[in-house]
Amino acid sequence: MNNIKEIDFVVIGSGPAGQKAAIQAAKGGKTVALIEQDLLLGGACVHRGTIPSKTLRENAKRVNIMRENANLANFKLDEATEMTTLIDRLDEVLKAHDSFMAKQIKRNNIEHIHGRANFESKDELTGNHVIKVRFIQSEEQIIHAKQVVIATGSIPREPDDVPIDHEYIFDSDSILSMLYLPKSLTVLGGGVIASEYASVFQALGVEVTMIDKYPRPLGFLDHELTDRFVHAFEQMGGTWMGNTKLAKVFWDGQSSVVCETSDGELIKSEKLLCAAGRYANIKGLKIENIGLSLNERGHIPVNEDLVTPIDNVYAAGDVIGPPSLASTSMEQGRRVACNALNLEIGNMSYLIPTGIYGIPELSAVGLTEMQAKEQHTDVIIGHAHFEEVARGQISGIQDGMLKLICSADAQEILGVKIVGEGATELIHIGQMAMLGHFKVKDLVETIFNFPTLAEAYRVAALSALGQINKK
Repeated sequence: MNNIKEIDFVVIGSGPAGQKAAIQAAKGGKTVALIEQDLLLGGACVHRGTIPSKTLRENAKRVNIMRENANLANFKLDEATEMTTLIDRLDEVLKAHDSFMAKQIKRNNIEHIHGRANFESKDELTGNHVIKVRFIQSEEQIIHAKQVVIATGSIPREPDDVPIDHEYIFDSDSILSMLYLPKSLTVLGGGVIASEYASVFQALGVEVTMIDKYPRPLGFLDHELTDRFVHAFEQMGGTWMGNTKLAKVFWDGQSSVVCETSDGELIKSEKLLCAAGRYANIKGLKIENIGLSLNERGHIPVNEDLVTPIDNVYAAGDVIGPPSLASTSMEQGRRVACNALNLEIGNMSYLIPTGIYGIPELSAVGLTEMQAKEQHTDVIIGHAHFEEVARGQISGIQDGMLKLICSADAQEILGVKIVGEGATELIHIGQMAMLGHFKVKDLVETIFNFPTLAEAYRVAALSALGQINKK
């Protein structure tokens, strides 16, 4: 094989950011190579994160509904339930996704290279970056790339004091490798991954304890949402331990993982999930060979155009840090290619919705109530509880709420916060209303289908306007 190849645009990593970067560059007329070390395309998002966890969540919802309707059917999960039965059709879904992406890559004349890439050097004569790709058969390919995008995603952060062994103590990548559904699970952390898995496993009937040093989980969200999430979690039987510091975590050698708190309390469980955040996956990339290094938070530094400190090297997706959303990564991938190719592109929207797929779902866009009060001093808040709308009553959605945060004169919608089933879909109505600079009265004058959860927007808008009329 020809050992040296000249390519205009090389993307390392085939997750959401890498896919979109490669496709956009190809549409821009460049020769493009997409390097992926895994056998299937899609990265951790597809194979170890989003798709497997959301598949598990769908089945957890079904189990929870069946348990709530125990008077209709005497339902109980088998004590030795295999995890594979709870993530049914996963292989089928993953293979279908890989097939779709492979066809898309081929259709755009992108070269898909299955191998491990690392930076070797920079060609001083041409300015191209020299990348070595190693294959399973021990062969190597040298690529001279004019422009490179690092889109290798992230890997779990492993604290020194938590001995992760992937048998009793898991991280967020290995948690779904458990053979059987455990009877009890301790979850360390209060972030998105911790909250999603804690609520999902609790809905499956696992005895779950969440432990975190902060007073409430998902601290970046509006407190009304997180309070309702904790209430729903505890209603299902879960235990939330906030403001708790751990002194030690260990496997007792017999049957339990033990967490010892700083005040001496012992929490025992059959399994433990450590969800202590994630950092850039640069294993084996040898970014130091081109003078690139991670920042203090463990991510690749980039400017607003997603350019690293190294000429013609870009980065996008989880590898650059928050918001670490698949939706954002896709847009970053598209934009990074446009920036690299000097293609005209608008400003990235400041209204990025957050979607948390716990049970219940949580979603938000715009300012929290606290942020709005800091920036605008006087605001009005409109609430709509899902039990107040017919669809919420029909569906039996508890702890569901839509919250509108508005300017004092109701001329501007500053934020939308939703908790409850369907939140991640409903949020886009609020997002579009904010992008379109709708006034609160516009939501009142909008006719929504009946019965739908979307009616909650009208209820919340009426709630907000009613406060103005009372002044």
